Amino acid sequence: TLEVQMGHRFGELNHDKNDLAGFWGASNIRIGLTYGLHDRVTIGFGTTKYKRYQDLNWKVALLRQTRSDKIPVSVSYYGNFTVDAREKNKGLFPRVQDRYSFFNQLIIARRFNPNLSLQIAPSVSHYNAVPSTMKNDMFAIAFGGRYKVSPQTSILVDYSQPITQFEENNPKAGFSFGVEFGTSAHTFAIFATNNFGIVPQENYMYNDKSNYLIGFHITRNYNF
Repeated sequence: TLEVQMGHRFGELNHDKNDLAGFWGASNIRIGLTYGLHDRVTIGFGTTKYKRYQDLNWKVALLRQTRSDKIPVSVSYYGNFTVDAREKNKGLFPRVQDRYSFFNQLIIARRFNPNLSLQIAPSVSHYNAVPSTMKNDMFAIAFGGRYKVSPQTSILVDYSQPITQFEENNPKAGFSFGVEFGTSAHTFAIFATNNFGIVPQENYMYNDKSNYLIGFHITRNYNF
């Protein structure tokens, strides 16, 4: 299966009285492709407007919850390698490796009944080059939930908490709340969030948003 993904973040709500709820403000966009090599392994590539991030990503299903509860949770590993592809200027990226960042996350999820699923996801983000007041690594944890209100519609909620402390400008916790609509081949989700980034390590390391913004994700599956 080939999955085509498009993610969009509009500008902050109420940032400017003349920006139509952020629709006319600065936006962030990511387009990506993910391919299933195996029913437990996927690889993908994406390109993001903000900071010109180019990411190679992968996901591996390590455990799957069973109906008998012999295995009570599903466990997956997600990771990426990302390059900041902005042009050199004013001393930006004196070395090629300064462009690199990495993200690693364990996703532990449980489906409690046909409607309710919850997950917890510890992670570590790494940037090769950061300001002197920051650390290169950020440990964080995220909590998420999904509740189906109909066969095609679900309510989504996500909270992410950075753990590592910097000398100053610590990133803010992230919160998202939205609705997802699905069919057999595609999914559409619309949500409010204070995360402007789409590549995960950007949010864990640099989230400075106090206001919320509107975002959406669209995925489309093609079976071969």
